[in-house]
This record gives sequence, C-alpha cells and structure tokens, in this order.
Amino acid sequence: MAINFLRPGFRLISAPTFLNRTNKVVSFVVLALCAAPLPAGQLPPMSAEEILREAPLRIEKYRTAEARIVVIDPSGQPVADAVVEIEQKRHQFLFGCNIFLWGRIQDPELQQKYLDGFAAILNYATIPFYWWSYEASQEKPNHDYTERVARWCQEHGIVTKGHPLAWNYSEPRWLPKDLQEVLGLQLARIDDCVRRFRGLIDRWDVVNEATHFDREECVRRAPRLTATWQQVGQIEFVKACFRKARQASSEAVLIINDYRIDPAYEKLIEQLVDDQGQPLYDVIGIQSHMHDGVWSTQRIWEVCERFSRFGVPLHFTETTILSGPRPRSTGRPWVTTPEGERIQAAEVERFYTVLFSHPAVEAITWWDFSDLMSWQGAPAGLFRADMTPKPAYETLRKLIKDKWWTRYQTKTDSSGTVHFRGFLGDYQVRLRTVDGREFVNHYTLRKNTINAWTIKLPQ
Repeated sequence: MAINFLRPGFRLISAPTFLNRTNKVVSFVVLALCAAPLPAGQLPPMSAEEILREAPLRIEKYRTAEARIVVIDPSGQPVADAVVEIEQKRHQFLFGCNIFLWGRIQDPELQQKYLDGFAAILNYATIPFYWWSYEASQEKPNHDYTERVARWCQEHGIVTKGHPLAWNYSEPRWLPKDLQEVLGLQLARIDDCVRRFRGLIDRWDVVNEATHFDREECVRRAPRLTATWQQVGQIEFVKACFRKARQASSEAVLIINDYRIDPAYEKLIEQLVDDQGQPLYDVIGIQSHMHDGVWSTQRIWEVCERFSRFGVPLHFTETTILSGPRPRSTGRPWVTTPEGERIQAAEVERFYTVLFSHPAVEAITWWDFSDLMSWQGAPAGLFRADMTPKPAYETLRKLIKDKWWTRYQTKTDSSGTVHFRGFLGDYQVRLRTVDGREFVNHYTLRKNTINAWTIKLPQ
C-alpha cells in the first residue's frame, strides 16, 4: 500500500463496503489545498545526518498537498457514507532516463523488455539530438525516427526532452569552412527542431557544456563549431541559441546543461540574461555522473543549495551510479557485480531521497537505462545487458510507485467530506453507486493552486 497521510477520524474501508453504502444520486467536489511556494536557496545548513533524517518531512511538505472531497446530492446536500477511490496515475515530479535504445535493439524480446521496464516506472525521457549523428548528411535530419520515439512516449504518458540542440563535443563532417555560415546553420537547426516538434517535445537542453566549451577535446573533435563559438563569444553564442529557441516556441522549457558544478558555471548562468536582466533559461541542468565514486549526502545538498539561488527549477539531467568497480587494467570489460549491484541500489535510494526532498529539484534523469551499449561501457544501467532488472531498478520502483505514490479508498463522514494528502500529480477518482453504476474522472493535484472538480451524476 502506498503512503496515505490521514487526518484523525478518517479510516480506510474495503471495496465491498463501497458497493453497499448508498443509492443516492450524487455529485462531488474535490478541493486541493496545495503546498506553499518553494523556497530557493533559503534552507538552513544541515549535517548529512540531518539531511537524511529530515528528508521524509521535507518530502511531505514540498511534494504533497492536502485535498478535500465533498460528496453532495443533486440538491446540494452532503451525502454521508459515500465511498470514493483515489489513485495516483502520474507524478508531477519528473523521474526520467535517456531512451537512446528505443528501436535500436536487434533482439525483439530484449527490445520489448527495455520498453516495458522503462514505461513501468518512468514519466520522462531524453531523446538524442546530437547534431553529428542526427544530421550525418546535410539536410537529412533524423526527424522520422525521433517522431516515432516521441509518439511512443506520448502514448505511454511519458514527457519528452530533446538533448542537445547545441554542443561542440563533435560536429557534422559536412560543416562548411566559413564560420558565419556555420553559425547560421546552427541557429537554423535550433529553429527547425523546436518548431517541428512543438507539442510533442517541449523541453530542450538548448546548450550543453558551455562553461568549458573551448577545452582541448572540443577544439580537436569539433574545430569549426568551436571556432565559431570562439568568434561569437562564449556568452553571446549561448544567448543567440536561447533566443532562437524562444522565438521558435514561446511555451518550450529551455534548459542550460553542464557537467560543471563550480563557480565557473554559476558565473556563466549569471550572464545568461536579456536586456532587462531576466533569465533566458527556464531550468538549470546539472549533470551528476559518478563513475569514480558517489557524491556524499552533503555534496548533493550543497549543489542544490548553490544553484537554487537562481530561483528556477533544477534538473539533474544525467545521473550515473555504477554497479561494478572500474577495471584495473585497460582493455578489460567493465562489468556489473553482485556486490556492486547491492551498493548501487542503496546509493540510488539515498541520492533520489535527498533530491526529491529538496524543493528546488524538479527532475532526475538516469543515464543509461541498460548496461547494453552504455556510455563508456560502464555498468550504470538499471537493467543488465540481458534486460534483467538490477536491485536498483526495484529500489527505484518501490520509491516512485509505492512509497511516493498515493492510493486511497475511504468513505465520507456525516458532512459528506473526505480528507487526504497526496503526492502532486495526475489522479483518477472513482465513484460507484449501490446499483452498480461506476463513474471515473481524472484530475491533476497541483501545487500553489486551489483545484476544484465537480461531477454531477445522472438521475
């Protein structure tokens, strides 16, 4: 049974009780009293022990809201003993992963296990837009494949994000030598992708790893794109990309993303503002690859506090926690181990609990879902290469769909009222009458909003 925060005087009842309570025709109103605005960078310093000990209280404060259901008959009178079933269908918080192996696993059985496992617990997917592979031949972008992935996600209630629109880690081989022409092509690409996928993909990592864009690796692997960036200027290039993305869609969520979590990234963010001083970005993306050791609880918290001062949501965009030690010698495979999987599961619970309890964090994206073709060949997946789930997957399932999930069935009191507290997100509310009729409606429990819904049943 998932968590239910009950007020005194309310109790759970069984489905049979529901079917034998009342034969009155009713309507009901649901009023959700949501959490107060989330503070940013204002939480007091805490020790690691305090951060973990108080996490459940913060989760209740920031991730749940009170709700009141009032059941009334056609004349507006309260109906006592009416039974209502409340079940969460999707989190408002984004629990995600990249979905890079969609349609790319040759074995149909393994492909289906990948997709089924993904959709069973996650509501957020990162779709690849790496320019050098997305448009390997000029004017032949991979839009058809991308649309199929995004449509599948949409059908399964999974929100999508494109990653990234601009990044100079590599570049298409066909880029021209003229740097002004390269800039024009880069901005045209941003405009095309954002406009084309409006309504299907509305979250974008606009610029990736801008803080140290001119590092040696980028100069070597993407000489023309890096030279264009240098010519325009570090900040002006990023601003141009964000402006172009915003022109293409006023509704898109635009993200600046980086592996740097130091003052240099903060300085870059501070400069990404328009002429009126308003941020050009909507979200700050933070990479958290932990190939050489997991972050301490204190470090996780300090990163959240450091970047929450900007007053926008934080997305942990690329998270890896490994299930096997790095090989001692080069050339040897990096494999998952039973002990490594045990450690990974425990660290997943700690990492996600700390982030879910911080009010500034809005999304966590795992990287990659399976060890099959994983980044750097590391055993970072929630699934093994044979598509069997690791303990970390089960740990995450229990958190997302059990501990942090609301299912509740009860009956109204003498005033026709039910109180409950639920995690923010989408809900199904079911009402059955004693004559066997059943009515189902769907609502969204939002923060900082009074949500009221009325269902009037026929005579």
